[in-house]
Amino acid sequence: MRIVMATSEAVPFAKTGGLADVCGALPIELARLGHDVSLFLPAYRSARQSGMPIEPTGIELPIPIGTKTVVGRLLKSHLPESNVPVYLVEQDQYYDRDALYREAGHDYIDNCERFVFFCRAVMESLRRLSAPVDILHVHDWQTGLIPALLKIEYRAVPPLEHAASVLTIHNLAYQGNFWHWDMTLTGLDWKYFNWQQMEFYGHLNLLKTGIVFADALSTVSPRYAEEIQGPEQGCGLEEVLRSRRDVLRGIINGVDYRQWNPETDPHIAMRYGPENVAEGKAVCKAALQGELSLPVEPRTPLLGLVGRLADQKGWDLLAPVMQDWATHHDVQWAVLGTGEPKYHELLEKLAERYPQRIAVRLGFSEALAHRIEAGADMFVMPSRYEPCGLNQLYSLKYGTVPVVRATGGLADTVTNLNEETLAADTATGFSFRDYSSLALSETLRRACDTYANQPEVWRQLIDRGMRQDWSWARSAKEYIELYRLALAQSKSNQIAEPTQEST
Repeated sequence: MRIVMATSEAVPFAKTGGLADVCGALPIELARLGHDVSLFLPAYRSARQSGMPIEPTGIELPIPIGTKTVVGRLLKSHLPESNVPVYLVEQDQYYDRDALYREAGHDYIDNCERFVFFCRAVMESLRRLSAPVDILHVHDWQTGLIPALLKIEYRAVPPLEHAASVLTIHNLAYQGNFWHWDMTLTGLDWKYFNWQQMEFYGHLNLLKTGIVFADALSTVSPRYAEEIQGPEQGCGLEEVLRSRRDVLRGIINGVDYRQWNPETDPHIAMRYGPENVAEGKAVCKAALQGELSLPVEPRTPLLGLVGRLADQKGWDLLAPVMQDWATHHDVQWAVLGTGEPKYHELLEKLAERYPQRIAVRLGFSEALAHRIEAGADMFVMPSRYEPCGLNQLYSLKYGTVPVVRATGGLADTVTNLNEETLAADTATGFSFRDYSSLALSETLRRACDTYANQPEVWRQLIDRGMRQDWSWARSAKEYIELYRLALAQSKSNQIAEPTQEST
């Protein structure tokens, strides 16, 4: 197949979260399976400073945006250690900025215009490049306009006349909601601004647009695909998603084991695999404790946390648990991340008050994230919701037992230890369902008791987790099946013109 991906992030060019990891790894795996894959993303300042070679294509892109024409250019690079071409849409007025979407806690006021331009630039680039396209795979709201453009304007335009579109929803909470007059920026007829297609409670909704017009949909875990069809996690789009359930699939994100593998990791104190995990983790734990100025205590459980400091990640549960456990339980905490100011302030105070128990690094360090995965005994993820999650997958590979809330991808990838799963040798960690500090605390106590008093069971958890395969090779094959579904849908489905009732 000839597959084109459009995304707002991809490592190593631009990253704010897991979307970038997916779009930096999945195209390479699809290419390994024999498919022709290319990738489009904006030429952000970070992309141009990524260190990857970038060259001009000579293609200029005059794009209509509302009543004006904005000119961009097409640059070309490639994904590292691959022949997958990366096309960068250059338009400095839109993309030469310090950040991708927001600064000083506020979204850029022209985000709708920036990503409408990107979507139209992708379509025009494909028309100019003239290479046949089978699949247009787009990601999240920033590219949600592309399936609509394909259906409405480019269905008969070579080389897109036989193309089908797939939209992957990485996090339904981010939808690209803009005021209704931004509809004029899209260049599409106002007739599509209706409750069945592009309108959402009086606003333009670009994620809803993609959901409605794409030939097939995916999200990043089977459980999350079910959860977003209900009111609790549907974010107002549950009815739209239920109407498209026949073409909605949940595919777990893969892990790039070239980057996340304790047997080859250059960032950790000792490399190790399943055969020497006890020795390797002991060395890595001592090194991490030393780096974080924690007492080097081999038998004290060390709990790792890496990521956003936000309620969505369960910090409203974690904060009271950490405060209680700092005085009542013999454990250490290693925290790396940034997020809401209230959690910055709280963690700084806790680290200052309990320096023997809590170490906090506010910021992000890729190398330290690797060392926490290797050195911690457990990795804690009590998320309110979690479309997929990657850190629990890294933890499994590193022999770091995950303690998670059973939601979304966490429920799909971590098997809770109980009598049944222990006997069947399927357990890989600890999980709980109730979103409460009490449930989290009880589960942590259960995990720490197992660590201290059942070393053989603990070793079984580690061994089982380390030998699992969550690589992109598995996920890529599921995407190929989804692409086939999209192609079949594209041949049978024509655009639904708005009815009088829907306008």
